[in-house]
Amino acid sequence: MRWLPTLLLPLCLAVSGCTASSYDLLATASLSPRFQDTDPQHFEGKTPHRHEVHGIDVSKWNGDVDWRQVKKSGVSFVFIKATEGKDMLDPRFHEYWKGASDAGIPHAAYHFYYFCSTADEQADWFIKNVPRDANLLPPVLDVEWNPTSPTCRLRPDPATVRSEMQRFMQRIEAHFGKRPIIYTSVDFHRDNLEGAFRDHHFWVRAVAQHPSVIYPERRWSFWQYTSTGVIPGIRGETDINVFAGTQKNWQNWVAAVSK
Repeated sequence: MRWLPTLLLPLCLAVSGCTASSYDLLATASLSPRFQDTDPQHFEGKTPHRHEVHGIDVSKWNGDVDWRQVKKSGVSFVFIKATEGKDMLDPRFHEYWKGASDAGIPHAAYHFYYFCSTADEQADWFIKNVPRDANLLPPVLDVEWNPTSPTCRLRPDPATVRSEMQRFMQRIEAHFGKRPIIYTSVDFHRDNLEGAFRDHHFWVRAVAQHPSVIYPERRWSFWQYTSTGVIPGIRGETDINVFAGTQKNWQNWVAAVSK
């Protein structure tokens, strides 16, 4: 199912519009955190705890997960790392996938993109490892610079980056029937994505400043606000995210993309 502009692009605007300037500092100052954080940030009053829908993202580094406890704690969604490049599979992917599914948590797989192999090679690898009928939420393309990688530190020019991303996402959308979400970090976005892919939902990383400060022109749907969160059912620190819209927005969006 291709995302219909008449349905989901207005929804994207609806869920993202509340993030830009509608924060009331007096109203948000007294909000209690949904989850604990070992290194909490205050975001100048624009607290992520104003948002109703919180979720996590996980990879092998999160170790053993008690998914039912995670669900009971109030986690509403989970992005699960599936693949990297053209030949790497996260060893916990299938375990986490089944656990999230059994617990009834809406979930999606994400692919970490390497610019040292082609878009088609990476799309083939993702398609091979992620069940076609299991992606309840849209798949995610994770694009960021990786300066510490032992195998690939290539940084193509912005036109090449966007062209490769477009090819990968076209393949993924054609296979899974859902337009991919784009995850990115502030430096990669600044270098390559400003003004681009306005018809996609964005999941942005912003752990020190509010997204409205460091992605001023970007409407976002998901915000990764900490990497030091504490989630019942997971040992150690965990990435936590919020959905931009209300609980009702969330329910409507999940229903739409799950068809």
